[in-house]
Amino acid sequence: YDNLFHIPFPYTMGWHGAPTDSEDYTYWQLHAHFFPPLLRSSTVKKFMVGYEMLSEVQRDLTQEKAAEQLRNLSEIHYKLRYKE
Repeated sequence: YDNLFHIPFPYTMGWHGAPTDSEDYTYWQLHAHFFPPLLRSSTVKKFMVGYEMLSEVQRDLTQEKAAEQLRNLSEIHYKLRYKE
């Protein structure tokens, strides 16, 4: 995410594990979520509250728009790009 707004990017990370009841969850995979507080610019932050953290996230842009922005980023870290 550093290349998105040209600053070191903070994030919150959370883990989801398999349910712990007596059902068979052999198909379940451990996975992580990374949530950045910056959405539109380096100066506008969105801090999530407890229910948003690993449940239903409230965002002001669509997943598709966010994915498009990430796909269009340079693969060269912004700090290296500006050294030239």
